[in-house]
Amino acid sequence: MAPKPENSPLRVRRSIHVSRGPNELWGAFLTKESMEQWWGAKPGTPEAGTAQGQFLDVYEPRAGGCIQMAVMWEAKRVSYGGTIQVFEAGKELTFENNWIPNRGWAAPTFVTIRLSPALAGTLVELFHHGFEHAGYETGWGMTQLNALKQI
Repeated sequence: MAPKPENSPLRVRRSIHVSRGPNELWGAFLTKESMEQWWGAKPGTPEAGTAQGQFLDVYEPRAGGCIQMAVMWEAKRVSYGGTIQVFEAGKELTFENNWIPNRGWAAPTFVTIRLSPALAGTLVELFHHGFEHAGYETGWGMTQLNALKQI
């Protein structure tokens, strides 16, 4: 069972309202091409620790599938991601998030994107959870969620 964001003492949370329902919005999660439009949004050169987006290199949309992203770090392209833990249509995507190859973390963190009906549309909540590193949230902007809202 994947860890829940609510059980993590330190977590990053970002949210946005989208004017379409959760089941309609879930279409943006179904293929690598549709995920690329928002999760792979790049308003600039994707650099670690900035809100300039990320490359989406691998996306296998199913529980047990793989998701792998990349950013530039000190002029080198570095990868991160892991196994998709939850792929629940119209509700939730949760995946492991670790450096590839591992850069010394004892265990992966997790990213959860949760969709909930709200205000004749959808509340989209993004959580990064399962870590104890202070200050990590500076790498999270609103790039991906703002891109999802435009689809």
